[in-house]
Amino acid sequence: MIIVDTALRKRAEKGRPVMVAMVGAGAIGRGLASQIINHSTGMRLAVIANRTIENAVQALELSGVTDWKAVSNVAELNDCIARGITAVTDDLLLACEADGIEAVVDVLSDVEVVAKVALHAFAQGKHYLTMNAEADATFGLELRMRAEAAGVIYSVSDGDQPGVEMNLWRYVKGLGLEPLVCGNIKGLQDCRRNPTTQEGFAKTWKQGTKMVTSFADGTKISCEQACVANATGMCVEMRGMRGGDFHGSVEELRDSGRYDVEKLRKLGGVVDYVVGATPAAGVFVLAAHDDPLHRFNLKLYKMGAGPLYAFYAHTHICYFDTPSSIARMVLFRDTVIAAKEHKVDVVTIAKIDLKAGTVLDGIGGYHSYGVCENIGPSVRERMLPMGLSEGCRLLRDIRCDEAIGYDDVELPAGRLSDNLRDAMIERWSKGTKHLEAFSNR
Repeated sequence: MIIVDTALRKRAEKGRPVMVAMVGAGAIGRGLASQIINHSTGMRLAVIANRTIENAVQALELSGVTDWKAVSNVAELNDCIARGITAVTDDLLLACEADGIEAVVDVLSDVEVVAKVALHAFAQGKHYLTMNAEADATFGLELRMRAEAAGVIYSVSDGDQPGVEMNLWRYVKGLGLEPLVCGNIKGLQDCRRNPTTQEGFAKTWKQGTKMVTSFADGTKISCEQACVANATGMCVEMRGMRGGDFHGSVEELRDSGRYDVEKLRKLGGVVDYVVGATPAAGVFVLAAHDDPLHRFNLKLYKMGAGPLYAFYAHTHICYFDTPSSIARMVLFRDTVIAAKEHKVDVVTIAKIDLKAGTVLDGIGGYHSYGVCENIGPSVRERMLPMGLSEGCRLLRDIRCDEAIGYDDVELPAGRLSDNLRDAMIERWSKGTKHLEAFSNR
């Protein structure tokens, strides 16, 4: 999005930087704070909200900010903004309320908290950017619909794989090709990983153990690819996606015979992942073109003989791209990635044998992992979304690798995330035939 830098420079020249509130101040939040404060022309981080206020202060101090003030109400927050002082607060909702804030960005790991902050931001007329793929995979369509009703933009951020894939998908469609596979490249996939096995890696890279576990056990990539599916209208070929090892380049993957073009077209395209391919930590789109002239010239331009053509981005660099996502929303009302329909769920699978009475520890824990499933089987079989699994109490014994359903658990009382999910499924299912889709594979 090359035009973003020019637009931000103009805001800087006019003395009107884009005003941002950040909610969350963990490892990614610390990086994002520095990126906005030190490297984003035409943008100002006005307030950081975090339940542990010391972490918000640490994020500022690591970014070189010494002039900050703790606030507890809107008047104090507005005063800080007017005086050019960065505010910190332990009230997550307060960050959405200042008059001058144009966008709220969450760097949160808790799906329930995302739900509360997002709805409050919409009510305050603020654009909302999330870095939580888990929440979007669970009820992102409902968030998008409610944001549109409030006249604001809801989006998942660029920088992480879903946003990078969506950029690539839009680029490929703009060239006139037909995207048929949106893919994610992993270095590791082991559904048995848990916080104990990942503790060393988490400490080395100063990240949360449960978050790191979700990367390793496949839950994170499932949530990411569900986001892409729901934004593009794609599905999965099978529960869990095809996945598997492939130790070669994306071009070799394209020519491997792994994908059948006509099957892909019948399905409307698929999301997928591979382990071990190059470019490592990249994403790819495989697309088709039917025009003989363009196929001839694609071969001339070293894109291969078809029928599939490979496009890829070799990196995803997370919070580095988040400021451009904020600018796209505020300055151009452009959504990086958000669900246009709900095609793919991330469902809960037992990681070990579990006994009745167990209270599930959620994403990145010891008890379960998440895999992609098409919405038809997921809803028809009343499967429990992984994003809602934490805190659920098992009503019966569950075997390792068995899917966990709503009928197998007692949900925690009073969760907003459950209400959003229910509203989304009710809204989505009215007048559609999606529940019957993909019933015969």
